[in-house]
Amino acid sequence: MDKETMQTLSKWRLYQNKILAAIGHPTMTLDQLVFSNPETNSLYAVSAPAKWLSVLLKNFNMKKITPHGFRHTHATLLFETGVDVKEVQARFGHANSQTTLDIYTHITESRQHKTADKFSTFMSN
Repeated sequence: MDKETMQTLSKWRLYQNKILAAIGHPTMTLDQLVFSNPETNSLYAVSAPAKWLSVLLKNFNMKKITPHGFRHTHATLLFETGVDVKEVQARFGHANSQTTLDIYTHITESRQHKTADKFSTFMSN
């Protein structure tokens, strides 16, 4: 995890501690959830993030994407920047790299242009 994300999560933890302590929930436990329902200090419903995202996208008139769509985007951008498939496989927790390649690689327009340029350069030599 990068430093900026760690700093953001540390700030979130402090904020979360204040909120939960104010309503009487113990917060300094090893099993404290990173993102919990502040009313119950338990997991949100599995569908909650998709609902929140849907509201945000609608409010800002943005194109629809699912939370899982962000996972695909993340993988594609990792590949776009040259990250090795084994590193992406480990980051995504896949048992083998073929799963990563089959499901999470998408060819971006930029990659298509680079491929065409490489082929053109090769043919020119």
